[in-house]
Amino acid sequence: MKKGIVLKLFLLTTLLCILILATIYIGQTVFFKQYYATQKVNDIKTSIESFKKEYLKAGENVQAIKRLEQDFYQEHSTWITTLDSAGNIKYTNDFSVKVHSDTSLNKELANRDITISLYSFIGLEDLERVKFDLEQGKRIMIDGVMKDDTIVPAILTRRNTNFVLENKLLSEELYGNSTKTEPAEIEPSPAGGSRIYLTGKIKKLQLPAESVRSTIYTNRVFIEQIKQFQVNLLFNDNYNGHAKTMDYEQNDINYKILIRPIKDVNGEMAYIFSMTSLQPIDEAVQMLEDYYVYLIIFVLLLIVLVSFYYSKKIANPLLQINDTTSKIANLDFSETIPVRSKDEIGALSHNINSLSTTLHSHINELQEDIEKEKQLEHTRKEFISGVSHELKTPLSILKSCISILEDGVAKDKRDYYFNAMAKEVDKMDMLIVDMLELAKFESGTYKMEMDVFYIDQVIEHICEQLALDIANKQLHVHKHLSGTKIVANQHRIEQVITNFITNAIRYTPKNKNIRISTIEEQDRVKVSVENNGTHIVEEHLEKIWDRFYRGDTSRGRSEGSTGLGLAISKNILELHGVAYGVTNTEEGVLFYFYLNKKE
Repeated sequence: MKKGIVLKLFLLTTLLCILILATIYIGQTVFFKQYYATQKVNDIKTSIESFKKEYLKAGENVQAIKRLEQDFYQEHSTWITTLDSAGNIKYTNDFSVKVHSDTSLNKELANRDITISLYSFIGLEDLERVKFDLEQGKRIMIDGVMKDDTIVPAILTRRNTNFVLENKLLSEELYGNSTKTEPAEIEPSPAGGSRIYLTGKIKKLQLPAESVRSTIYTNRVFIEQIKQFQVNLLFNDNYNGHAKTMDYEQNDINYKILIRPIKDVNGEMAYIFSMTSLQPIDEAVQMLEDYYVYLIIFVLLLIVLVSFYYSKKIANPLLQINDTTSKIANLDFSETIPVRSKDEIGALSHNINSLSTTLHSHINELQEDIEKEKQLEHTRKEFISGVSHELKTPLSILKSCISILEDGVAKDKRDYYFNAMAKEVDKMDMLIVDMLELAKFESGTYKMEMDVFYIDQVIEHICEQLALDIANKQLHVHKHLSGTKIVANQHRIEQVITNFITNAIRYTPKNKNIRISTIEEQDRVKVSVENNGTHIVEEHLEKIWDRFYRGDTSRGRSEGSTGLGLAISKNILELHGVAYGVTNTEEGVLFYFYLNKKE
């Protein structure tokens, strides 16, 4: 059954992929090239309309217009420029020669400055060859056509020299195949223009700066098409008011030429002329045609592999469902089925996963509850053991004292035994009070209310209260305190400091030192209590905060310790959310904690 499912899926998937491959092959070799060209032309047409709007907004701002042309090229890889009514590229004064005319067959052109664009005669790469003949002061003759007061030169020459610059397309239209350099009679052209011939002196040669020479002047194919359009415009006059899209081919490269007539800001006729290359798609299609044999072999192999893999993937969920349900039957809910579809198999997988996840979650919760119960039982046993140990000694002493009093032994020491029993009762009372406080802090319901007070005043007050204990052991207390205002629960912090100082007094040998200090930091204060004495074993530094822990068990009870003081201090400091700790120093042990300063 499983083989049948895999085989059917494999055959269906393979046939579908082969059909898709055949469709792609036919589409790319037959339709894609035309589709690409049409789509690109449509995109450029839309962009030309946007260019037209921005061009009209720019008005006579030459820099803005050139920026528009550059941005258009960068975005669409399409050359674009604007032409005047005579077919000249507008705003080409940066690559031109200014001539002051002195004689002309056209009297209105005599004794005036005429700017002649050079792009239709020579490329930037040939400048050095003719630069000498275009220097200021040289005489030059101009033969061409004038339309709408715009001069379109066909030939630039210098008398008695070999210097000739020719717009071949225009000169061939004017003279046929024989170039004329002598004056001709003024004849109207078919487009309503006039032939001109004039002479004059060069006033200025303007060349593009090096930084902007990568302009349309360097694209000779684009320039030649502009010149061809100019000839057709001057002599055929078939572009006025008509948008044109033309095909052009050169060196086996296909181009699209788009021409849009517009009215410029002065109301004069102008043209948007653009040309884009179809070479990228030609190259892509040619490459596909050349290598499609290898591509088809590779894709067919890939289709077979992918189809087999895909077929196995479809069948695998059924196999995984079977395996997973078998494990569920054996009470193993840890495995889930990956859901990769939204069909019935996916829904079944999701339901089985939900069942497995729910059961697994309940099992984990049950195990966690069992672990918590075990931990609680362990804590309870430790607590009972500690309490039992702490209560055992005072109860034994009480029992012994009562027995002695009942037997009438040492009647002269009755007061002594009564005092001993009273002390043990006080110790048990202190133990019970500490146990109740510790239980309150560990319950998680106690809320610490904050006060604002001076830490040095609290420490001084506590030292005064413990002055008798300090004097009894002849200890030397060194205080380095700062009058810092802090935010904390004053009563509980007093309890912590009292515990630390009492602990220091308890474990400091006679005639030794205790150092109490407060150190201000940026936004908090470090409170330290250091005493001379025996170091705490390193592995016990963390245990010292546990209930009923004593660093020196042999003397802890005799000095009135319940073993809960540091555990209570730990809970108080944690409820304040501050850091605390204990460390060995060179001379003894240092307890410390931090408190937040009042802002």
